Amino acid sequence: MLLPARRVRTAQRDSTIQLVRTHRPQSGRPSGIVRNGPSPGPLRTDLGKGSSMERSDRPGSTLPRRHLGRALREAREGVGFTLEQAAREMEMSKTALIRLEKGHNEKVKLRDVEGFGRLYELDDTHIEDLKELAQQAATKSWWNETRRLFRGGFTTYLRLESVASHLSTFQPSIIPGLLQSLEYTRAVEGPFFSEDTQEDLERRIALRIRRAAILTRRNSPASAEFLVHESALHTRAGSASVMSAQLRHMADMSTLSNVSVRILPFAAGFPGKWNPVLPYIILDFPERSREFRDEPPVVYTETTTGSMFFESAADLRIYREIHETLRHATLDEQRSRDLLRQIARRYTS
Repeated sequence: MLLPARRVRTAQRDSTIQLVRTHRPQSGRPSGIVRNGPSPGPLRTDLGKGSSMERSDRPGSTLPRRHLGRALREAREGVGFTLEQAAREMEMSKTALIRLEKGHNEKVKLRDVEGFGRLYELDDTHIEDLKELAQQAATKSWWNETRRLFRGGFTTYLRLESVASHLSTFQPSIIPGLLQSLEYTRAVEGPFFSEDTQEDLERRIALRIRRAAILTRRNSPASAEFLVHESALHTRAGSASVMSAQLRHMADMSTLSNVSVRILPFAAGFPGKWNPVLPYIILDFPERSREFRDEPPVVYTETTTGSMFFESAADLRIYREIHETLRHATLDEQRSRDLLRQIARRYTS
C-alpha cells in the first residue's frame, strides 16, 4: 500500500510541505490519537509527601508537550512505523524524534507536527489539534476550552484520569462524576452545544458512567478521596427517588477500600485562606508505569466555559495545602456515610 505523506525538504525550508508517495513499512492504520492507556500499576502510599511533586519536572517538559509526544508516538505505532523509519521519512535524527515523543523538546515546530500528521495519515481535525498543542507547549498552565472537552479526538483530562493512580477531588456543588449514578447523570447532563443531538447526549452520559470503572476494576484500581460540600447533597437533580438512590450509591462506593468520601458540612463555613474554592482534581500517576512513571502530578480545574491544567510545583503545593485544609474540616468517613444515608432516607420519606 502507499502512503500520501512523505515529506521532502525543499530549498525554502519554511515553504509548504511537499508530499511524495512512499511504501508503508508495515500494515495497519492509525486508530486515533487518544487511547485509554496502560493499566496504572500498583498504587502509591506516599502521595502528598513531596517526592512525587518533583518527579520529572524537567526543563522543557510540560503537559501539552508530553501529551503531544504520546499522541505522535501512538499515531506512529498505529501505522506501523519504527522510530528509525519515521525519523528517516522526516529527515530528522532518531534522537530528535525520541525527544519529541517524550515531550522533552525546548521548541516544537508547527511544520514538523503537520508533517508527522500527514505521514501518519491523520485527518485534518487531528492535525489541527496537534498543532494547537504544539502552540501551547511552553506553558505550565494550560487553558482548555469547553467546546473541546467532548470531542472524540482530544479528551486530555479523560486520558490522564484513566491512568492516574490517585485522585484528590473537591466538589462544592454537584456530585463528582466518578460517583454519579446513571439517573443522576441523566438529570444533570443536558444539551451543551447548540448542535447537540440525542446521540451526542447519550454518548456523554455513557462515557461518564464508564469512567467510574477506574475505581472498581480488578487490576490496580485507582484510589480516590472525594471531598464534597453538603450543599451538593441537597441540590436536587431529577426526582426525590433519583437523589435518594444517588446518595445511597455514594455511601456504598465509600465502603470500597480504595475510595474515601468525606462531606464538608455547612457548619464548617469557609475553612482556610483560599476562598471560595472552585472544583478541582489533583491527579497523581503510578511510579511503576512504563509510560507514565515520569509524569508529574497535575491539577485539573473547571469553570463554566472551560478548564485549566496546572503542573508547576508551586501550584501543586497550593492545591495540596487547600485539600488538606478542607479535609481537616470535613466529617470523617463513617459520619459522612451516615449523613449520606440519612439524607437519602429524607428524600423518600
